Amino acid sequence: MRASIFSRLMMGYVLLVVLSASASVYAVVQLGKIRDVTHSILLVDTAIVDIHKSLTDVLLSETRYDKKFVIMNDQALHAEFLGANREFEGLLNQAFDRVDSPEVKAVLKEIADLHDDYRALFEEEAGMLAAGQPYSAGWYGETKDRFVNAMLEDLARVRTLSQGGIVTKVTKLNEAGASATTAAMIITAVSLAVGIVISLLITRSITVPLTRMERKTAEIGRGIYKADLDLTSPPEIGALARAFNFMSAKLKEVDTMKSDFYSLMSHELRTPLTSIKEGTNLFLEGHGGPVTEKQKRLLTIIAEESNRLIGLVSSLLDLSRLEAGMLPYQFVRADLGALITKALGEVIPLAEAKQIRIRKDVEPSLTARVDAERILQVLRNLLGNALKFTPKGGSVRIAARHVQRSGLNAGTGTPDAEPPAAAPDHGEKLVEISVEDTGPGIPKDHQAAIFDKFRQVTLAGAAKVPGTGLGLAIVQHIVNDHGGAVWVKSEEGLGSTFTFVLPA
Repeated sequence: MRASIFSRLMMGYVLLVVLSASASVYAVVQLGKIRDVTHSILLVDTAIVDIHKSLTDVLLSETRYDKKFVIMNDQALHAEFLGANREFEGLLNQAFDRVDSPEVKAVLKEIADLHDDYRALFEEEAGMLAAGQPYSAGWYGETKDRFVNAMLEDLARVRTLSQGGIVTKVTKLNEAGASATTAAMIITAVSLAVGIVISLLITRSITVPLTRMERKTAEIGRGIYKADLDLTSPPEIGALARAFNFMSAKLKEVDTMKSDFYSLMSHELRTPLTSIKEGTNLFLEGHGGPVTEKQKRLLTIIAEESNRLIGLVSSLLDLSRLEAGMLPYQFVRADLGALITKALGEVIPLAEAKQIRIRKDVEPSLTARVDAERILQVLRNLLGNALKFTPKGGSVRIAARHVQRSGLNAGTGTPDAEPPAAAPDHGEKLVEISVEDTGPGIPKDHQAAIFDKFRQVTLAGAAKVPGTGLGLAIVQHIVNDHGGAVWVKSEEGLGSTFTFVLPA
């Protein structure tokens, strides 16, 4: 089962939070180690160095009181010696309590033993002096000096070891700081990379199906109702895709029903309309008896309206067959110049009636593989529209030439615009045919819809021109079925240019 958008976002956020929390925990642990090392330096090693100085001073004081007492045999000096002795032992106990190095503790223990021996020898000598007994003062003095010198050496070792411990711990402190910095940078980089990857994956899982749905919407807008939208996406978008497929199926069903209705009605209407037309012509020709002038006018109106209805029915039938893909094509290599000349010959009477000047600019030897009758129908529709919308005294120009895609002289409403993406890009030459008029032009916001069925554009203040709105829809179908494209370039008040291209 695929995770929803909410679940994907939450999983991404949780993963990022876990990575951030891991980085924070690691940083806290490293900071704790740094704090412990710093406290050890401040409270142990530095304190031991300070105590070493005090122990040295007190030991030297003991030695001075010892020597003075031996010379002067003064009990006050004896008491001073004992006070210094107790102070030395107190400092030594403080050092024992603070030190954390087994090696330093061993040296301090050795100092304590030497100090005990030194005091015992002092007390032994003091007892002999108090009793007035003869003794070897030189031996006692030398022995006590050896004890003192040994203690001073040991105290120097304590200082050296403590200072070495400080250096070692500072080195570890630097290493811990560097390690913490490196780890923090790595974790930050990994978090950033993971965050970017997660964001890209989540975004892609949403945008890719939405892009496909956007393309599907464009297809539906063009009348392609295939229910083939299959998305690998979160459940929410998958449900929307299923709704799109359901909508496409329903639209296709409605479009099929509409096309069938048009086709059926066209078939059913054509026969009675033809009968009405032929019967009207018979009455006009006098086969039904004498006809008055008033009856002729009425019969002429009936005949004209019958022709108009037959044309509408024929257009509906053609459009239905084109949309259903049932209109057969007979592709042959045809002379497009000849087709243009034939189409112009059919519309000359209308142009003369409206005093419209027609200009033709066609390259010689212009051929293409086409269905000649259907391309002739395209030309008739485009020329008919141009003459219909061009005012009296205007002009219409039809041009045809070979072009490459980069040289297409058309657009979508702006003077120098390129043709739509639907224009073919076959690599070989194309044939471009354009019909330009001097009519009122088409507003830009209507240009995209003029090829829709039953769509006619009427400018504000202008009279509505009669028509079915099917001609351009038929033109687009026929041109597209030939592998070409058709578009319009127009500006209000400056006329319109309808252009289509075909593979040469």
